[in-house]
Amino acid sequence: MQAKDIMTREVVTISADATVQEAARLLVARHVSAVPVTDKDGRILGIVSEGDLLRRPETGTLRPRSWWLELVAAPEDRASEYVKSHGTRVRDVMTKEVISVGETASLGDIAHQLEANHIKRVPVVKGGKLVGIVSRADLLRGLATRKTEISPVSESDRTIREALLKTLEDEDIAPRHLLNVVVANGVVHLWGIVENDEQRNAVRIAAENTPGAKRVESHLKTVPAWVWGE
Repeated sequence: MQAKDIMTREVVTISADATVQEAARLLVARHVSAVPVTDKDGRILGIVSEGDLLRRPETGTLRPRSWWLELVAAPEDRASEYVKSHGTRVRDVMTKEVISVGETASLGDIAHQLEANHIKRVPVVKGGKLVGIVSRADLLRGLATRKTEISPVSESDRTIREALLKTLEDEDIAPRHLLNVVVANGVVHLWGIVENDEQRNAVRIAAENTPGAKRVESHLKTVPAWVWGE
C-alpha cells in the first residue's frame, strides 16, 4: 500500500492570514487536531495544531519560564516564544518546517516519518501542492484491511477507490472531510463519521454500486452534527 491508497483527500486547510481564534474554531468544528496552512495555489506554508495554540494569554495558560532557562536562553529564543504565544495570525504561530511525503510513499516510510518526528499526521504533496493527508488512524485502517500476507495493491483496487471517492464528492451525501475509503482485494472498507443512519446507508449504497466492488464493510460511526459541526 502507498499513501494514495489510504490518504484522506478532502483536507481541511486554513490561510496564513486567518486569526488564531479562527484556527481554534476550525479545529473544534472539524474534529481535527491540526490543519495544513496553504496559499491560494494549494502549496503548503506550514501546519497549525492544538499544540501551537496551547499556551495563550487569552486562556491564562502561559507558563512562566524557569529561572535556569532564562539564564541559558538566547534573545532570539525569547522573541520566538513571544511571537508564538502572543501572535494573532496563523502565520505567527504555525509550524513552518512541515514534514511531507509523496503519493507513492509506502506505509512503512510514512510510519517512520510519524515516529521519527513525533507527529500524528503527514501531508501528501504532488508537484508541490497538497493532495491529501495521512494520519496515524489512516495507517491503522490500512493495516486493518490487509491480509496477513504482504501483497501489493492492485490497480483495480485503486480504480474502485477513485470511483467511489468521486461519487461521494459529486453526490455530496455525507461530510466528505470526515470520510475515508480503503479498498483491499475488491473489498471496500468505509471509515469515518456520518451524521445519521440515512447518510450511513447512502455511503454504503454508493460503495455497493461502485463497479468492481465485491463486498462492503462499514466501520462508520454516527456522530450528530452538533457534536462536530460548525
